[in-house]
Amino acid sequence: MPINSINLSNAQFNTVKSNVNNEYSLQNNTSFKDVLKNAINEVNNAQVESDLATEKLARGENIELHEVMITAQKASITMQAALEIRNKAVEAYQEMMRMQV
Repeated sequence: MPINSINLSNAQFNTVKSNVNNEYSLQNNTSFKDVLKNAINEVNNAQVESDLATEKLARGENIELHEVMITAQKASITMQAALEIRNKAVEAYQEMMRMQV
């Protein structure tokens, strides 16, 4: 049985490369303030969603226990990640302040 060669067109790779470049240029247009604000809003939204699910369960509304636990864990993980990022940022700031110029 003969083995045929595989022809890959460069157009597929160029499309992926241009999509990556477009996404990178969009990310460069956002400021650090906007990125930080969006991240904090996502953490807050996860916390609010967890609180709402817990309240629904406490009132006896139609919500499964596993859904409540999943939303609570998501909120907990996002909060822990945000705290670790904050700790690293504070540590980096303190390290920069200790540098002698």
